[in-house]
Amino acid sequence: MRVARVVLNLIAWPLSLALALAGASGAVAAQWGRVSLDYDVLAHFAPVWLAASAAALILGFLFKGWWRGAIWAPALAGVAASAVLIFPEFVRDVGPRARADAPGQVKVVQFNVWHHNPDPEAVLRWLDAENPDIAVISENSAPFAAALKSHPRWIVSCGRCEVLLLSRRAPLAAEPARRRRGSEHVAPLTTAVFTDAGGPFTVIGVHNAWPTDADQPMQEARLAEAIAEAPRERLIVAGDFNSTPWSFARRRWDKAFGLPRRDRAVATWPARRYHRLRWLGAPFLAIDHIYAGPGWATVETHRGPRLSSDHYPLVVTLAPTLPARR
Repeated sequence: MRVARVVLNLIAWPLSLALALAGASGAVAAQWGRVSLDYDVLAHFAPVWLAASAAALILGFLFKGWWRGAIWAPALAGVAASAVLIFPEFVRDVGPRARADAPGQVKVVQFNVWHHNPDPEAVLRWLDAENPDIAVISENSAPFAAALKSHPRWIVSCGRCEVLLLSRRAPLAAEPARRRRGSEHVAPLTTAVFTDAGGPFTVIGVHNAWPTDADQPMQEARLAEAIAEAPRERLIVAGDFNSTPWSFARRRWDKAFGLPRRDRAVATWPARRYHRLRWLGAPFLAIDHIYAGPGWATVETHRGPRLSSDHYPLVVTLAPTLPARR
């Protein structure tokens, strides 16, 4: 028994301490994301820091005395710092709610179908079965566009764009992104105007770069401009933002957009195991989002099934808060 205890202290204790220190270091350093985009990258991984810290707390029960205390001190700090990042997502306002039988519902799908998708037909079969009113598709590719031709029920807005919109009704108008004044940068952003019993409403689809890319702040700013130019009451914005709700940047842009984000901590990535990341067994990054103006109430939000993409679909059903036009 004494030998087992010695082995436990010499092998399991250093590993447990390393786990606790990793969780605490990541979560505490992420707090500097308030003032630095470089540190804010760490905030996106808040669930990882929380999981590491919580695991270290549990492993601490294997030890006694100061052995346990040395693990629990950083582990508790990691749990607390992670909670500071994650907790605001669960108490923020996600906009008005509507009953399941609310009239005039519009189902919106946000889905990054992945440039390397080996089976775009599987995506289209699911879309046919899910039957959304509007689907915002990111990472459109030649194989996906070719497969789409065999599904004529979908009306395609900006079919050659990196972000395209599929709908059951023809839009009143559709256009890709325009260049910002004084810039050659064009964000993957597509806009279309649809109409229903409540009148016209604008849908903006977007795909932003990674938070480690200098383009992401420019893309967020360009989207903020597009939102400011559109009629806000019934505006819908959906996309792969490559930005999680625990990051300080996402919170700032949520405020700048002035639209309720209707998803709450819905992890959509990864949906597949990458060659170098086979240990990833479940999605842990909430990077696909759907916003809607105050003229919409949320009926239901859920994550779609695992398909042939590296993302899961995000599905939000909305209902008008205003009476239909006569």
